[in-house]
Amino acid sequence: MRLDEQNGAELIKLARDAIENYLIKKIIIKAGDNVATKYNEKAGVFITLNSVSKNSEELRGCIGFPMPDKALHDAVINAAIASATDDPRFKPVAKEELGRVTLEISVLTQPELITVKDPRQYKEKIKVGRDGLIVHWRYGSGLLLPQVPVEYGWDEEHFLCETCVKSGATPDCWFYEDTKVYRFEATVFKEVEPGGNVIRVPLDVKK
Repeated sequence: MRLDEQNGAELIKLARDAIENYLIKKIIIKAGDNVATKYNEKAGVFITLNSVSKNSEELRGCIGFPMPDKALHDAVINAAIASATDDPRFKPVAKEELGRVTLEISVLTQPELITVKDPRQYKEKIKVGRDGLIVHWRYGSGLLLPQVPVEYGWDEEHFLCETCVKSGATPDCWFYEDTKVYRFEATVFKEVEPGGNVIRVPLDVKK
């Protein structure tokens, strides 16, 4: 799915409208006919909320759907509400906070299983700045979006280890025989300020 900044702005507006209507009016909106038709293709999506102050930005919620099981417009609405109300790491967002929260949307490609003969080959088959990762092991799974290792300056091995930790495993679980590692790509857009202009987030690694 090819998306430009206008698409990103429309999808983030849909997400913000969904959150505002749910928090203020206790209703789950439906996308308008034009938006529903335009964004009817199924896709995985994550919505990230960040609380901003004068000198800082802190994660306030992030929930999504890695698999393309829903039409994009429905996935955006559901993920937006969930990120504001159901992220177990945070208390629900209060309606009074909305003016201090920025939204970021990641539209995902279909996750692809990485096949290797030797787990050490995983490092050669993923690329920081392009791929997000999902790790499935015998007791759980974890996902990290492609912008995460860029933001923290991780290399491929560190990225694998952190995704294992996100799954609830030890950092080296990618060496387990029954562990499965998936990669995906994402197109990412974010508000530069709460309710403000929307830009595409670059995922290239800074040298």
